[in-house]
Amino acid sequence: MKRIVSVSIGASSRNHRVTVNICGQDFMIERIGTDGDIKKAINLIRELDGKVDVFGMGGIDLYLYGGNGRRYVIRAALPIARAAIKTPIVDGSGLKNTLERDMIKFIDQQCNIYLANKKVLLVSGMDRFGMAQAFTDMGCSMIFGDLIFALGLPVPIHNIKNLHRLAAVLMPVIARMPFEFLYPTGKKQEEVIPKYTRYYDMADIIAGDFLYIKRYLPENLDGKIIVTNTVTFEDVQMLKKRGVKLLVTSTPEFNGRSYGTNVIEALIVSLSGKRPEEITPEMYMDMIRQFGIKHRVEHLN
Repeated sequence: MKRIVSVSIGASSRNHRVTVNICGQDFMIERIGTDGDIKKAINLIRELDGKVDVFGMGGIDLYLYGGNGRRYVIRAALPIARAAIKTPIVDGSGLKNTLERDMIKFIDQQCNIYLANKKVLLVSGMDRFGMAQAFTDMGCSMIFGDLIFALGLPVPIHNIKNLHRLAAVLMPVIARMPFEFLYPTGKKQEEVIPKYTRYYDMADIIAGDFLYIKRYLPENLDGKIIVTNTVTFEDVQMLKKRGVKLLVTSTPEFNGRSYGTNVIEALIVSLSGKRPEEITPEMYMDMIRQFGIKHRVEHLN
């Protein structure tokens, strides 16, 4: 049995373990949170290095992206990525540019939700760069919430070109900031403080990283569509209670939970037998189809 371990700086209360069979291969998939403790995450990776098949790096991005494919390295994530010497480690960015792009086309074509002119709140376009471009290409009316959800500045961005211009100016500074200033880590991932409600209310579709979505989630989400990634059973029940109509996740459901892109990327790397740096976007898409990795669609109300 192959073993995939996602080491996350997120809350340990979201830990989970599951055994699945993909293409005849058994996998044990485990998510281990360190409650915001980066040193603990580094030590855990060092302890398991060479003993697992592939690591996922959860709760933190190694890269954010701007225009023309420009890539910005998040300095706080580098020690975590470098802790693995023998075992490959991935952060999910390979799927954010492939599987998540495909998901937007899937919603338009397979879910009977015609995206042209739909109002979309994408909580962080720099984090979900494939999703940002795909929604834009579909003719959606965009609200990019990068300044709102990462920096607490109530300034929406409505154009992907302006988002890329902003990235070029701000990312050299933001990339050096402590990660906990930009993203909920540890026990903060369990907090829900309704805020910036008007941006949620304006949108037909609320999309992007679920912990950003959850962070300021309003009580009333009647008729909304959520397009996201990692959700637990408890998250789904919360969305249902608040009136969400439809939940679509880029990654499949395993035992009531949709895992993060880092976990599914780790699965693909393990099945491929290749190093992550050897896999092109085209190869990712081919293997996604070959291995039968499908989006999750759940009608909640």
